[in-house]
Amino acid sequence: MEEWFKAKGWEAVLTTGQGGLLGYATTDRADFTPIESLVPLSFKEDIDFVVSLGGDGTVLSTFRQVAPLGLPVLAINTGHMGFLTETYLAHWEDALDRMVRGNYVVEQRSMIRVRAYDGDELFWEALALNEMVLHREPLTSMCHFEIGIGNHAPVDVAADGIIISTPTGSTAYALSAGGTVIEPGIPVFQLVPICPHSMASRALVFANSEKVVITSASQHRLVMVLDGNAGCYIYPEYKLVLERSIYPARFARLRSGEFFNVLREKLGWGLPHISKPTSVELP
Repeated sequence: MEEWFKAKGWEAVLTTGQGGLLGYATTDRADFTPIESLVPLSFKEDIDFVVSLGGDGTVLSTFRQVAPLGLPVLAINTGHMGFLTETYLAHWEDALDRMVRGNYVVEQRSMIRVRAYDGDELFWEALALNEMVLHREPLTSMCHFEIGIGNHAPVDVAADGIIISTPTGSTAYALSAGGTVIEPGIPVFQLVPICPHSMASRALVFANSEKVVITSASQHRLVMVLDGNAGCYIYPEYKLVLERSIYPARFARLRSGEFFNVLREKLGWGLPHISKPTSVELP
C-alpha cells in the first residue's frame, strides 16, 4: 500500500497499533500515560486520513491513538468479524482510490474517557470506544457497586460486574449481557449489570452528557477492563469517573446509512424467519 500511495503522489506515514494497546497499571503508578501521549510521534494534524489494517481490535487500538488528532479512519478488515470495519482487504485499492479523491463521508461516534483515582490522585486514564467493564475476581463472585449518574441519586447495583457502553459498544459485550442495541448516532451511554442479583436490575440508557462516578461497596479488589483489552485493578478506596470524551471516533465511510445492513450481515438481525412453502408435485 505504501508504494500505491507513492505512485499517486501521496506520502504514507506508517506505524503499528501497538501504541494503542492498554497495559495494567502497577502499584507504583510508573506507567501512567495521559490519553494524548498515545498519539504516534510521526502523526501530525495535517494528515488527511488514517488506514487501519486488521480486525475490530485493531480499530479500537487505532482510535485510542488518533482520536486526539481528529483524523478520519478507514478500517479495512483483515480479521474475523470486522463489525467496525468499512471494507475488506480484497477491495483495498478501490477503497483507497475513493479516499484520495475525497469520495467518502465521516461518521462521528462517541468515546468514553475513563479515569481512575486514588483519593484525589489521578493514576490511570484511557479512551474506550466500546465499553468499560468492572468486575470482581473471579467473575462469578457477586459484588456491590455504588453508581452516581449526573445529579441523580446514587444507586446500588449487586451483580457479578457492570458494563458502561457507548452506542458502538451496545452490539458487543453489552448485548451479550442483556443490553439493548443502540443506533450509533444517539447521544447516550448504557449501564448493563452482569448477572444482577435482582430481577429489577436491568439495562439503563442515559444521556452521555452525564458524568458517571463508580465506587465499590465491597471489600474486594475489582478488575476494570476497557474494550476487552486491559485496564487496572480497582480497590475499595478508589473511584472511577467516566465521561463522554471530547475526542470522538471519526469513521471514514464509503457508504452512508449502513448500520442496519451491518446488523443484518454480522448479527443476523432483521432476517426473515417465515418459511415460504414451495410447490410440490403430488404422486
